[in-house]
Amino acid sequence: MSANPATVGAQISMDGKGRWIDNVFIECRWRSVKYNNVYLLAYESRTQRRRRLAEYFEFYNGRRIREALGYATPDEVYFAGLPTVMATAA
Repeated sequence: MSANPATVGAQISMDGKGRWIDNVFIECRWRSVKYNNVYLLAYESRTQRRRRLAEYFEFYNGRRIREALGYATPDEVYFAGLPTVMATAA
């Protein structure tokens, strides 16, 4: 039987009211990883799994374009905005 978090002084961590959607993006990403990589490849070792997942994420972020990002990759969008952020912070 679990205790009510409020009665033991714990607080539920959420960025805002009903932020269930925060987890949706992570779930979609890992579903893509599982169906496009993990389930298709039979890893023979941890080393091979680590290398193949690194290759997949390099492809996913560095070479796979997204319509929602104006046909750019996530890396292109992220790194293009980085100098602006760094200049603003200085």
